[in-house]
Amino acid sequence: MKKITIMASGSGTNAQAIIDHFATSGLARVNLVLSNKSTAQVLERATRAGIPALSFNRSAFAKAGPVSNLLKQEQPDLIVLAGFLWKIPDYLIQQFPQKIINIHPSLLPKYGGKGMYGHHVHEAVIAQGEKESGISIHYVNEAYDEGAIIQQVSCPVQTEDTAADLAQRIQQLEHEHFPNIIEGLLH
Repeated sequence: MKKITIMASGSGTNAQAIIDHFATSGLARVNLVLSNKSTAQVLERATRAGIPALSFNRSAFAKAGPVSNLLKQEQPDLIVLAGFLWKIPDYLIQQFPQKIINIHPSLLPKYGGKGMYGHHVHEAVIAQGEKESGISIHYVNEAYDEGAIIQQVSCPVQTEDTAADLAQRIQQLEHEHFPNIIEGLLH
């Protein structure tokens, strides 16, 4: 059975969708959840699902060391960033080439890069008067949100939308499509 490691920084709704999707799958399972925040709700979600969950600090992540050693030991088939807000160090990208993916709440290359996450993205999309937005699932490389795009799914931006309205629509797309895209990558 293939192994998925999830890295997240927050509440973990995408992680939960992935955990639920693969809970009864014969293809893969979530073997580990990692977070850069010891208080992140994603750690509680993983623990409730019986999945090992650990947090780490910046120094444990910045250079090859504890996080790298743990991932070498676990040997995940795919590392999934699900709302993980730190840049992935080059050593991890080299250690797991084409095995780290991210989900971004816009149609990249628009509204990507450092500082463009969550409500910041949705506010920018609305401020620019975009007619559509969506999600981008992409491979992680050395630059924020510039890795090869695996798949994009769009949705309309309504003229009366607030950032919260758009965020809700984007989150529905994430929960619906992200687990299926992961499954496709693991086949």
